[in-house]
Amino acid sequence: MGRRHKPFFRLNAIESRNPRDGRIIEKLGHYDPIEKKPEKQLVLNKERIEYWLSVGAVPSETVAQLIAKIGIVSKHYQQGKAQRKRARLSARKKGVLFDTTQRSQAKKITEKAEAETKARAEAEAKAKAETEAKAETEAKAKAETEAKAKAEAEAKAETEAKAETEAKTETEIKAETEIKAETETKAETKAKAEPKTKAKAKAASKQKTSE
Repeated sequence: MGRRHKPFFRLNAIESRNPRDGRIIEKLGHYDPIEKKPEKQLVLNKERIEYWLSVGAVPSETVAQLIAKIGIVSKHYQQGKAQRKRARLSARKKGVLFDTTQRSQAKKITEKAEAETKARAEAEAKAKAETEAKAETEAKAKAETEAKAKAEAEAKAETEAKAETEAKTETEIKAETEIKAETETKAETKAKAEPKTKAKAKAASKQKTSE
């Protein structure tokens, strides 16, 4: 019974020769896996179920598991449980997954391992990317520092060269000025001395003539 995404099961006593949905002899309860309250999830008529088992009714494997929850452990349930245990042990020895539960558990373990591997790989990739980004940032900062230091050194050298040129030019101008002043002084001294020399020469010439 039930519908899609909302299963609902009825527990009935039926004639084994009839089809599954054939004539129902007696309704014995129901199982609603969606129900959250345990007391409403599995509702069974324990007295009538025990009666039908006593007169030879054979529960299916699923019904045997359900009625075991209310304390009715049939021999069929015990036999099926023992048989499943033997089959599970045999499958384990052969390395084969026995039932859906084991396959589901193996799948979960595999998925968990894959998820952990993926998470570890992502974490390693992230750490590697962060390390590379950090190294790149440090290299960039170092390059900028070196470029700045180089620019400062070049500016300092240029300033010193300019100062040296200016000092040299000033010295040259001073030397030229001193040379010019000296030349003018000599010329002026020579100019002053020439009249005296001429006068002296003239006087000497007159004295020689008088003699």
